Amino acid sequence: MHNPVKEKLASGQVAVGTFVGIGHPDVTERLSIIGFDWLLLDGEHGPLGFETMQAMMQSMRGDSCSPIVRVQWNDPVVIKRSLDIGAHGVLIPWVNNKEEAEAAVAACKYPPQGIRGCGPRRAALIGGRDYIATANESLLVAVQIETATAVDNIADILAVDGVDVAYIGPVDLCMSMFGVPGKWDDPAYLQAFDTVLEAAAKAGKPAGMYCSSGNIAWAIEKGFKFNSVDSDDAFLLTAARAALVKARDAANK
Repeated sequence: MHNPVKEKLASGQVAVGTFVGIGHPDVTERLSIIGFDWLLLDGEHGPLGFETMQAMMQSMRGDSCSPIVRVQWNDPVVIKRSLDIGAHGVLIPWVNNKEEAEAAVAACKYPPQGIRGCGPRRAALIGGRDYIATANESLLVAVQIETATAVDNIADILAVDGVDVAYIGPVDLCMSMFGVPGKWDDPAYLQAFDTVLEAAAKAGKPAGMYCSSGNIAWAIEKGFKFNSVDSDDAFLLTAARAALVKARDAANK
């Protein structure tokens, strides 16, 4: 199978994606053609079911934008179903140690590397005759680093064969360290980003993080490679507010 986002990361390039939580194929169709390397279908915090996510993947156009699913949990059944409907990879939340990273990888891989059951349905249809033979190598396995415990164990997590990316969830990480309200400028919090980057560099694997349009440049300059920027909700509201401001300003002259 062809996985453009994994190939881009393997060449050392930055791969930029965005979160999609609005469950309609029109959204993924439009976002897939403007230049994003990957779209993250949010099955963890979004309301998306498997049928909806499959339709959203089917609407994506071209061969340069990869569908990635953030699964509900580090669960082999959920991971298997997400891959079988055609995801090029998964972002797995709440991976805190080596054992949980090993379980995440095992859920994504066919035997003997893992425990994924064989029934790829749509994945094999679009991935070609060699899908089963190439899936273990081609699928992207990203683990979400969102707790202080995960940061402490980051070297062990990245040492697991089959973990491709460490992806920081900055809000949950801050809440894990300090609770609410967050201490966004605390030196220990800022050091956590460097700790993940340093471990990733030693492991020869990319790190990434959730970004807004306000800090995406900062993340890339620091060395994060697998980054999302904003979300479909944010794009919709930002553009709508900007258009409304112009309309109101014109009306009030």
